[in-house]
Amino acid sequence: MMPTLPPRAPLPSLGALAAFEAAARHGSFTRAAEELALTQGAVSRQVAALEGLIGVRLFDRVRQRVALTPAGAAYAVEVRAALAALSSATLNLMAFRGAGGVLNLAILPTFGTRWLIPRLPRFTEAYPNITINFATRLLPFDFDREGHDAAIHFGAPIWPGARLHRLMGEEIVPVASPALVARHRLARPGDVLGVPLLQQATRPRAWEQWLVEQGLDPARATPGPRFEQFAMVAQAAVAGLGLAIVPRFLVEEEIRSGALVMPFDAPSRSEEAYWLVYPEAKAALPTVAAFRAWLLGEVGGENPSP
Repeated sequence: MMPTLPPRAPLPSLGALAAFEAAARHGSFTRAAEELALTQGAVSRQVAALEGLIGVRLFDRVRQRVALTPAGAAYAVEVRAALAALSSATLNLMAFRGAGGVLNLAILPTFGTRWLIPRLPRFTEAYPNITINFATRLLPFDFDREGHDAAIHFGAPIWPGARLHRLMGEEIVPVASPALVARHRLARPGDVLGVPLLQQATRPRAWEQWLVEQGLDPARATPGPRFEQFAMVAQAAVAGLGLAIVPRFLVEEEIRSGALVMPFDAPSRSEEAYWLVYPEAKAALPTVAAFRAWLLGEVGGENPSP
């Protein structure tokens, strides 16, 4: 549901908001005027008009400088975000005439660093006028509230009000450092019961499911430390803190280098998948359409874990 303005909401002019934001950032009406190509008096009048409209003092005047009041500091954060959103929306609108644009993308951190970002040079080569801004999100969120244009999601294909495109599944494998494998003489799945099993916060049942598939009793396992991201889990495994169970394509570099090894061949196929997600209202946005076409081409051509 799109947000609406309350009845008779005070709506300052963009000029007043821009003058206030620049003065807040510089702590000076003079420097704000230089940035905006205005006179110092014009900036001062814009800020005074804004203070008159909202009935709150935004600055304390101290000699040749100005300092934000507590109310002004809080308002500056909101105004800066609103102006950035307007700028992004305008750039995206310009994309309809082929002038590029900005894509605000929420990604899973390890998927982003290990799989997506290494492939992005191909996207920028194909779409040089599109800029991608990244944010990390581990769980589904409200697109209207957060302002992202699209997201990479892992899980079931459930996201109200959004379109989803399946990217890939994943093969889960146990990995450990060579030293830990040698120390615990890991040669078959049953040997893991005496080793600390590293936990990943967003996949709390990963080890339990794998152990059951191997005919082992999860109650006999030894839980190890818990981490928020797969990158942390992988690094902990490299350091010898325990045995990790991770998507194979996210640790291919460590396996190639020998920092991690698979002590036995016992993969598990996840029932969930990675998805490209975006709100219905942005399906025709040129930046979203371009990224969708490129990303689906990437997974269709390489498909590392179908």
